[in-house]
Amino acid sequence: MNTHAEARKNLRMTTTTSAVSDEQRQIEDELVRTVLASFRNTPDPRLKEVMQALVRHLHAFIRDVRLTEAEWQHAIDFLTAAGHITTDRRQEFVLLSDVLGASMQTININHEATADATEATVVGPFFVEGSPEIPLGGDMAAGAPGEPCWVEGTVTDTDGNPVPGARLEVWEADEDGLYDVQYDDGHLAGRAHLYTDDKGGYAFWGLTPTPYPIPHDGPVGALLDKTARSPLRASHLHFMATAPGLRTLVTHIFVEGDSLLDSDAVFGVKDSLIKRFERQPAGTPTPDGRDLSGKSWSRVRFDIVLPPQQT
Repeated sequence: MNTHAEARKNLRMTTTTSAVSDEQRQIEDELVRTVLASFRNTPDPRLKEVMQALVRHLHAFIRDVRLTEAEWQHAIDFLTAAGHITTDRRQEFVLLSDVLGASMQTININHEATADATEATVVGPFFVEGSPEIPLGGDMAAGAPGEPCWVEGTVTDTDGNPVPGARLEVWEADEDGLYDVQYDDGHLAGRAHLYTDDKGGYAFWGLTPTPYPIPHDGPVGALLDKTARSPLRASHLHFMATAPGLRTLVTHIFVEGDSLLDSDAVFGVKDSLIKRFERQPAGTPTPDGRDLSGKSWSRVRFDIVLPPQQT
């Protein structure tokens, strides 16, 4: 939309809003008060707070844009379609939350900066329970196509103490931009869990991350298309770190120099999570002596710092 058209649209919206009569405003105000009052006897005070805030903000939005009945119906149809496409392997509502920045904002609120603790980011729609366990130095790719990548680091607390036995869940897309759950054959690849050693160290083989689009064959994809937004995510590798007494961390690491770092579809990139993936020419000896049959590979270090568990 050009500047003049945008200005005309804004003028129409302003004119429409300001043209609402006092009588009409009173009718709308009374409805808001009535709906708010319907929650006044909610036994759970937090639920009452959330529901009444939701009503205030939702009605304010409807009134601000002067939502039409056709637009309301379109929104209902959109949410219905999101429900229909959601399965145990695909969560369209998480995807919707992600592309609206709601997931990232919720994470920001709930994971305030603490000392030098590792920053959190979105879990994404492709985490699943029941990943296979691999030993230290094991291969989480499990045959998924892509360039091998050696990943290593430590897990410590914010006082610098090593965290032995921390559980690390790791998962990523293959070089074709697909997670294992997006295939129809039910195989598990590109995901695993492992535990840190007695010094808090860990290492494993994965794949060099590559950019890929979030699923865009459903209602969320249609929304991105209508709003001229790209579905592409910056290259990344997912982590979830858990240990007794420490806050659970869900995060990614991103590839330094990726052209999509400033336009990630789900707003998940944080500067502290951008890491250097050092490319290794074919024939370069690997840290564990693995024979890569003449393939190139990469390596990255990611040291994780976990803050105390919130009380």
